[in-house]
Amino acid sequence: MKINKIRTHELEKCYSICPLSYNGREHLLVAAEKVNKCLMFDLDGNLEETVWEGPGGTMTMVQVPGSNGEFLATHKFYSPNDSKEAKIVLASPKGKDDWEIRTMAELPFVHRFDVLTAGGVNYLIACTLKSGHEEKDDWSSPGKIWVGELPEDLSGVDGEHPLKLTALKEGLLKNHGYCRVEEADGVWAAVAADNGIFKVTPPLARGGSWSVETLTEDAASDMTFADFDGDGELEMLVMTPFHGDTVKIYKKVEGAYTCIHTFEESYEFAHGIWGAEIYGKGTAIIGHRKGRRDLLACTYDGSGYVMEVLDSDVGPANVRVYPKDGKVGLVSTNREIDEIAFYEIESL
Repeated sequence: MKINKIRTHELEKCYSICPLSYNGREHLLVAAEKVNKCLMFDLDGNLEETVWEGPGGTMTMVQVPGSNGEFLATHKFYSPNDSKEAKIVLASPKGKDDWEIRTMAELPFVHRFDVLTAGGVNYLIACTLKSGHEEKDDWSSPGKIWVGELPEDLSGVDGEHPLKLTALKEGLLKNHGYCRVEEADGVWAAVAADNGIFKVTPPLARGGSWSVETLTEDAASDMTFADFDGDGELEMLVMTPFHGDTVKIYKKVEGAYTCIHTFEESYEFAHGIWGAEIYGKGTAIIGHRKGRRDLLACTYDGSGYVMEVLDSDVGPANVRVYPKDGKVGLVSTNREIDEIAFYEIESL
């Protein structure tokens, strides 16, 4: 894969990434894990605005569907040991470098969340890494999956009138991984924990029931999906266990996801992950935050799965592939060197 690093910016403990449609143009948001900024860039990596100076702790950001630049974000999730005050906020643009931030829900230990649209209704799904914490590395209170309808009008939602969320599934130890999956028959969410990987599907119509299906019972930290071998069906790339060092490929065998390949290499603190079709080929971009701290691309070469190093000693926390003027862009929050890096992928 031929790749060029076209622009970098410094942001201490840079972490989360989100595309944003605002004023008729596409942008990219990047926010920090610790107390620090949220920044908005154009697709070439040019800094456009500062959304907030703090408090940071931003694990996830998601645009409100149909909005002009409004997005939801987590605040005050600083680490598994410091996230009792975590919450979901709404950021609304008021002018250049002027954004209103309003609390949508206090949700301790909220790590990943998303907005899924089904039957014309927007639903919030939020995953808490754990549910309680008394001391460092306390995992005695497993996490949950929370769900609720996202109102079309958010003007009446604030800290005193929060979003209504219901626990859909409980008992998820180290509830860390999340991936949205869009298929021809609708959208669903994959959620990963020590208990396994679960397919979570929103109601087909307002008032209906959510469904939760177990895809695997194997421990997982993160996963993504791509049609690596071109057979028309999505394979699943899995990082395991929690913040672990092993990468596996799962494929549907007689309708059930089954591990068909385990990479022999160790990818210490595997973390950044994104699945996409790049120049017509199913690809996963991944990273790991310790050891060699590589940015990598996983593809299938016709005879087996291969892992290619794209950049070294950078320590990606999150990655994202996006289209830009006929080219393919890639942004990586290289957290371990405090670098937001913008790349262009020229060819496979």
